[in-house]
Amino acid sequence: MVGVRRPAASPPPQPADERVLVEAAQADPSKFDALYELHFDRIYFFIVSRIHDRTAAEDITSETFQKALANLASYEWRGTPFSAWLYRIASNAIIDHYKRSNREDQLDELENPLAQPELSSNDIEFIERHVHFFALVNQLPEVQRRVVCERFVEDRSIREIAQRLSKTEGAIKQLQFRALQTLRAQIGERDA
Repeated sequence: MVGVRRPAASPPPQPADERVLVEAAQADPSKFDALYELHFDRIYFFIVSRIHDRTAAEDITSETFQKALANLASYEWRGTPFSAWLYRIASNAIIDHYKRSNREDQLDELENPLAQPELSSNDIEFIERHVHFFALVNQLPEVQRRVVCERFVEDRSIREIAQRLSKTEGAIKQLQFRALQTLRAQIGERDA
């Protein structure tokens, strides 16, 4: 099963609200989708920033949420965010991925995940900034969003994108320029 990227629905809930969502999902697993929607972007970005392979990151994200759902009944609320539990599951899934692929050199690249599975406040801020950025990208007009994703996520050239979208290279450059202008303005508004 592959994780599906969906736009963040709303800002993170307050701990009391999140506890209600967790308890609702524990009582009725079909309500887990609210927790999935709430945390998908953060967990996906956490994983993809460590794996650097989009397909593997999607698989591991899916695995993380499957494990969370399967073990939700044993989850105990202790006042910490539910996402901390998800990050731990994701960290373990990343380690399992590297063990399965038997690439010890890649495991060394993971800033010692066995010793420090917890996220620092800098890690959380970094993830939150990227989640916010992806939400802004999702608000762009469809063709601009597609150009930005193909150019900067999929690392395609202007020529490749022009061919894929049946547009001129100049049109792609203009779409990219407008998208980046819009994103800069929105980021500037947020930081002001």
